[in-house]
Amino acid sequence: MLRRAVAIFIVLPVVFIAGHALTAKPRARDLGIPFDGTPGPLNAITDVAGIEIGHVTLIAGDGRLEVGRGPIRTGVTALLPRGKNPDSPPVFAGLFSLNGNGELTGAAWIEESGFLEGPIILTNTHSVGVARDAVIAWKIRQALPGPPANAWSLPVVAETWDGWLNDINGFHVKPEHVFNALDGARGGPVAEGSVGGGTGMISYEFKGGIGTSSRRLSGELGGFTVGVLVQANHGVRRQLTIAGVPVGREIGGGTRRFAGGDPHDLAGLSVGEVGSIIIIVATDAPLLPHQLKRLARRAALGLARTGAVSGNGSGDLFVAFSTANARGAHRESGSGELSFRASEFQALPNGSMSPLFESTVAATEEAIINALVAGETMRGRDDHVAEGLPQTRVQEILRSFRRLPEQPAAVP
Repeated sequence: MLRRAVAIFIVLPVVFIAGHALTAKPRARDLGIPFDGTPGPLNAITDVAGIEIGHVTLIAGDGRLEVGRGPIRTGVTALLPRGKNPDSPPVFAGLFSLNGNGELTGAAWIEESGFLEGPIILTNTHSVGVARDAVIAWKIRQALPGPPANAWSLPVVAETWDGWLNDINGFHVKPEHVFNALDGARGGPVAEGSVGGGTGMISYEFKGGIGTSSRRLSGELGGFTVGVLVQANHGVRRQLTIAGVPVGREIGGGTRRFAGGDPHDLAGLSVGEVGSIIIIVATDAPLLPHQLKRLARRAALGLARTGAVSGNGSGDLFVAFSTANARGAHRESGSGELSFRASEFQALPNGSMSPLFESTVAATEEAIINALVAGETMRGRDDHVAEGLPQTRVQEILRSFRRLPEQPAAVP
């Protein structure tokens, strides 16, 4: 009996693991782009003490799409609000959906309880399930001796669609990639652009991805920090606005026409409808869940400053959390049972929140532009190309609108 020979091909992606920036890349401020407010020392969400970020970047293959084999342009980003200590209490949190054509698991419990009880994972749309399950496995592995602290878990995983560049139906994100992103998370500088969950993302029809920024408050709220992390995969080129200037219209082009998808795959949708952004806002200011929901809403204003309109097909989902207070609010007895004693904690009055709102708007705007500045030209599936933002051209346009100073005359 003859048996047909079957050739089996295994594509192993090149894996990059990064909590910190691997190489120095220019950021928006390095180009002279003006922004409101004063950033923290790192100008990153990790300026909020205790936050750790980890990326796993998966890149392999070129040319024609073969589902299951590549090309692969995807990854995972992990954000740990209090680091990897398994005994860390949850944080107060609030969320806001500007447009809900996206997924953020665990959202119902954040809305109900006001708590974020673990890490946040960012990845591609079709890897949400494996990432969610991997977080549960990771938390079980991290559990302290004694009663099963993680017998019940609703992980938070958010997504944007990277199918223009990536073999998204090949399911290349595996549990070990989520584990590595979590285990490799660190404080300090944060890698931006085509890393982690942002590897295959496109923003305003330029290469997008991960971006971050922060603001240090002054005056009566001096000492508090607001940090923002985005996974930017939204908008069409004509919308892009930088420092109030219609940069996208001035650059022109944008022949791909869809911010997040293939016009052949998505025939019939209106231009500008497809594309998403996830925005995470963190602060060390003591805020209650309803106040954090108010903070999350303000991220929409920072997004709008960059030109976005949040179209019908967009998944624009925002989470805000505070690293202050929640230990007292989530007190348990020594046996692991819930305590019924009253908790005491502080919260800023609503009347003091306007500086936090302003900082959130400014940091969100800058985080999105940082993602664009860090994004380098990438070729992916079927030789689709996402162009990097032309930095010199952006500077020329901003100068023509008097948003940057004129270049000094050359010295003879």
